[in-house]
Amino acid sequence: MLDLEWSQAIELPRFALPATRPGDLRQAWVHRAAEDAVLTLYHRAARSDEQLPAPWWLRAMASGRLESRALGFRIEDRVAQLLSRRPGWEFVPWAADGESGYWEFMPSERGRSGHSIPTTVLNTDRHDGWIDVLPAHSAGTPPPIAVAGVAGLRARLGEFEAVR
Repeated sequence: MLDLEWSQAIELPRFALPATRPGDLRQAWVHRAAEDAVLTLYHRAARSDEQLPAPWWLRAMASGRLESRALGFRIEDRVAQLLSRRPGWEFVPWAADGESGYWEFMPSERGRSGHSIPTTVLNTDRHDGWIDVLPAHSAGTPPPIAVAGVAGLRARLGEFEAVR
């Protein structure tokens, strides 16, 4: 029953509109319910499943490294503000269950370099900068590049956008 309860907690409503930014995906119970109730259910469900699908910010909160869901939303929104204003970046809403989507730099796909998978920016609980970049590639996923927050992403965008 706990697995079913958790899957319903992260499930988006059937009437959800197409998402063009992370905020459009914040319609599940985990996004709206009281934070303490979300954390309690997450901790209970995670005891039986180490690979429990959950938003990056919830995993970070559960580990005690992110102070609130609102801060996680703010980080996602700042990345969206930065990348949505730049040509070539597209938001991809269909991430793994419970996740917040990611951004792809489309000119890095099938450009001069011939990569079949574009440069990708995603939020992560892997480190306290909360942002990873997967470089454009064709075979075998390269290790993610840890970026030091939105300021670090802004500072390195020229480097990431140079691959075409």
